Amino acid sequence: MGALSPWHIILIAIVALLLFGPNKLPELGRGFGKMFREFKDATNGNGSNSTTDDPPTIARKEINPEVSNSESNK
Repeated sequence: MGALSPWHIILIAIVALLLFGPNKLPELGRGFGKMFREFKDATNGNGSNSTTDDPPTIARKEINPEVSNSESNK
């Protein structure tokens, strides 16, 4: 199966125009563009909700001085 020829693209455009009408096509184009852009950003890790810019959190053990002093006195 090869790439789409210009005739295939024209046929797809005509069918889309008949199905959705000229008023709905710009909205659909913007929606698909936004969807592909978000997908690309998510796969590249460039998304706005990416946590790569956040500093890593280090798990630390809580130290309670009252407990450690009472244990050492025993």
